[in-house]
Amino acid sequence: MSNQLSFDELLDYMDNQESQFVLDSVAAHGFLTATVIGLPLPNWMDALFEGHTSEIPENVIDGITRWRDSIIAELKNETPIALPFNEDAGDEEVAVDFSDDSDIVAWSIGFVDAMYGDEASDWFEDEETAEDVAVLTLPMIVLSGIDDEDPELAEMRKDEDKLAQMANSIEGNLTELFLLFHTND
Repeated sequence: MSNQLSFDELLDYMDNQESQFVLDSVAAHGFLTATVIGLPLPNWMDALFEGHTSEIPENVIDGITRWRDSIIAELKNETPIALPFNEDAGDEEVAVDFSDDSDIVAWSIGFVDAMYGDEASDWFEDEETAEDVAVLTLPMIVLSGIDDEDPELAEMRKDEDKLAQMANSIEGNLTELFLLFHTND
């Protein structure tokens, strides 16, 4: 590909794109992470761009594919996935931003979008693992605010200490989810 984008150029494209079908780079990272650690999402690219993949430049599609491949490589190297937030989550002196405009909320929305991206790929289908999946994905679901009609989830979302605990658990939960879906134990 003669017009291959650098990673920074890809992020700039995503963060400056006016299209409603392009997630910002943080939400896209959450989406890609879910497609890698969870059940296979066969049409992940179409799900990412809400069926408008043909409107996305070829070099962006290539960049997204390479980005997803790098997340897969991190997992294969047994390296925790580098998250685009959490830099202050472990620091009790710094208040973490859990507002609707924060990176952690955007990442969680992208993750949950991929998690529910295909009805044929139900993460909760296996009765033996459904409870574990529910516990491990709870932080992303709560932080995304996707189900604020549920009074329990809405109550959790109001508790800053609980949100901080959930944010701190995401990295480990991703590893556990990957193992749950990709090993035979």
